[in-house]
Amino acid sequence: MSTASSGQGSPVRPFWSPVTAGVVLGLVLLLTFVVSGHGLGASGAFSHLVAWGAQLTTPEAAKGNGYLGPMLAEGHALDSWITWEVLGVGLGAAVAAFMAGRFKVQVEGCRTIGRTSRLVRALAGGMLAGFGARVSAGCTSGLGLSGAAVLSISAFVFLVLFFATGLLVHRFARGE
Repeated sequence: MSTASSGQGSPVRPFWSPVTAGVVLGLVLLLTFVVSGHGLGASGAFSHLVAWGAQLTTPEAAKGNGYLGPMLAEGHALDSWITWEVLGVGLGAAVAAFMAGRFKVQVEGCRTIGRTSRLVRALAGGMLAGFGARVSAGCTSGLGLSGAAVLSISAFVFLVLFFATGLLVHRFARGE
């Protein structure tokens, strides 16, 4: 695979092969189980960040809230392992993108549906996925990666339904 220029003067490094990326992801997942006793996940971090924000702005209401209160009773909301995992993933992704010459701020799909429509659809989809993750007590990475790694039946059912739903919603959104 050849390297192209990112327009910033430095060459763009090629992506990892899917096999290499899959093996590394599997090793990272194994390491998280060994070191922390948890698998990978993401949606819980946002709940903890909301709890932290609520604690800063309205501490009594946050402590009395049936959803946020238990997160605050465990200690400081930012002490959760999942919050630091997600912040580390974001920081690591930014560093890797800079080092590979691939960092670029852009909105994908603007040419076909327009920038505003694309952003509204992405926000709506993200909110629905986040709501579903909290209702089901797990997100795609938590159920798909960590659940499948421990051979959980619910993880495999989730993955099949997740991809089937994605295909149906894509067809519906495109009007096909």
